[in-house]
Amino acid sequence: MMNGSKKAINSIHSDREKTIAMMVYALQALSFLFVITFPVAVIINYVKRDDVRNSWLESHYRWQIRTFWFSLLWIVIGYLTIFILIGYLVLLVNMVWLIYRIIKGWLRLSEGREMYGISNHTT
Repeated sequence: MMNGSKKAINSIHSDREKTIAMMVYALQALSFLFVITFPVAVIINYVKRDDVRNSWLESHYRWQIRTFWFSLLWIVIGYLTIFILIGYLVLLVNMVWLIYRIIKGWLRLSEGREMYGISNHTT
C-alpha cells in the first residue's frame, strides 16, 4: 500500500512539473509579443530545475534553458552586426530557430518524450 501512494505522489509531482514545462514553452512563445516573458521563463527553469533532476523532464528544462541562452547570444550578435546588414539575417534566422525549438519541445513534451532521447515516459 505504501508503494502505491508513493507512485501516486510521484505522478502528481511529475504532472505538476510537466505543467510548469508547458507554461515555460508558452512564455517562450509569448516572448514574440512581450519580450519580458523570455527571461521570466528561464528564471522559472532555473528555480524549478532541481525538482526534475534525473527525470525525463530534465531534458526539457535543459532544452528550454539552452534555447534562451543561444537565442540571446544570436540576438546580441544580430544587433552588433545590424549596421553591416548581416544582422537582419542573423535575427531572422534566430527567430525561425526559436520557433522551431519551441514547437519541437512543446510537441515532445505533450507526447511525454524526452528531448534528447528516444524513450517514451508517459505517465
